[in-house]
Amino acid sequence: MASWRLPRTPLLLRAAQRLLLAPLRRSGSGPAPPRLPGSLVRSGGFVGGRWVQAAAAFPVLDPASGAELGRVADCGVAEARAAVRAAWEAGPGWSAAPAKERSALLRKWYNLMMENKDDLAKIITAENGKPLKEAQGEILYSASFLEWFAEEARRIYGVIIPPSVKDRRLLVLKQPVGVAAVITPWNFPSAMITRKVGAALAAGCTVVVKPAEDTPLSALALAELANQAGIPAGVYNVVPCSQQQTPAVGEALCTDPLVAKISFTGSTATGKVLLHHAAGTVKRVSMELGGHAPFIVFDSADVDRAVAGALASKYRNSGQTCVCTNRFLVQKRIHDAFVEKFARAIERELHVGNGFDEGTTQGPLINEKAVGKVERHISDAVSQGASIVTGGKRHSFGKNFFEPTLLSNVTTNMLCTQEETFGPLAPVIKFDTEAEAVAIANSANVGLAGYFYSQDPAQIWRVAEQLEVGIVGVNEGLVSSVECPFGGVKQSGLGREGSKYGIDEYLEIKYVCFGGL
Repeated sequence: MASWRLPRTPLLLRAAQRLLLAPLRRSGSGPAPPRLPGSLVRSGGFVGGRWVQAAAAFPVLDPASGAELGRVADCGVAEARAAVRAAWEAGPGWSAAPAKERSALLRKWYNLMMENKDDLAKIITAENGKPLKEAQGEILYSASFLEWFAEEARRIYGVIIPPSVKDRRLLVLKQPVGVAAVITPWNFPSAMITRKVGAALAAGCTVVVKPAEDTPLSALALAELANQAGIPAGVYNVVPCSQQQTPAVGEALCTDPLVAKISFTGSTATGKVLLHHAAGTVKRVSMELGGHAPFIVFDSADVDRAVAGALASKYRNSGQTCVCTNRFLVQKRIHDAFVEKFARAIERELHVGNGFDEGTTQGPLINEKAVGKVERHISDAVSQGASIVTGGKRHSFGKNFFEPTLLSNVTTNMLCTQEETFGPLAPVIKFDTEAEAVAIANSANVGLAGYFYSQDPAQIWRVAEQLEVGIVGVNEGLVSSVECPFGGVKQSGLGREGSKYGIDEYLEIKYVCFGGL
């Protein structure tokens, strides 16, 4: 292990930071990349309480300009296994610590996030591209999971079961599962870490985080703050790696016998690969996978409220969230009014630009591949008779920017209604009856979130119960909350995150029979 550790000398650390903070190459037009906050930006992995380097480094790009923000250690299988070993060795001490102590350390970490919230948000906007206001909102959301699970750490209760015979006492204990490998996506590079890690650490588990290759800086900034908060060495480890190293590192984490738990947020296809790897050692798994959210607007709906909800649900983070609406279903009588008002709202309220520019509501997509998928879905829909109401093409601001787009005359045969777009595209399907809308909504093989607008109480109960999703928004387009369980059904995943249920994903139940009394 010593061969790949970065010596802890101030001179080398300062040199690495200067290299990382200096805007290097630019491969596109647009503004220069921002200068990142040096106090939180790190270029190495974080293993066993030490900043470590690997044999190679990979670039982190600003999706708005294409410029290189810096280079980060490209950790491989050896580094991943070292991180697992560090977590495993730290496990007994962390799990034995009083719940009050774990709670206090998580609270310190939360406080440091709040003290550094502006710098953390700048890092997100730089590497992810989302508007700074959204990034600031993500940091508040992210920190809230540390706050929540700091409180939940002290509420892990066992049970006493009345025995059926006189000389026994029956107990149920809850104990940490062990080392948890956490694999997170780029679209919420801070919140998806704390939602998992907060629960794991509160339960007494130790963790190894493999952040997305597009957005490793947020994970490393969290490691710096965890270290400052006094989280013991080995309890929180981060192994960033490039796209080329990701398959091998993911397999190593999922097959290592010292890892007891896998928690992953990402695509359904990747989730299935990780499940296959984890099956060999029968690990506990949590999977928050792809979505294909329907948004139903019934005749009884308040159309203005529905439009406001649609705008928030569809275009947050430029359509790059797993709970974003992917299919709009609007009942026949109000269809034309909804489309007209939705188009006006898009043109009036959405502004494409660099995430650091004031007034920007739509930043870039994460990369050109994502833009290509949006273009492909629009081209397919138009070729089958859909109409572009507004938008429909790349934005002049840069190659990763796309106009917020609204399509009408959409049918269920089109790709945009069969696949998750993950971009700023809103296709609208006209329907006649409630049964038809529910059937279309439930036709997907995934079921993460679903939304509908209605003012009919009986219809609200029926549809809420019939939608085959894990999360339902009724007359509401934004549903995520730290207090509430997040997760899906069908091929949208396994388990729940956040809420009082989130900590159970990191706990084993042990039955103790005390006899001879």
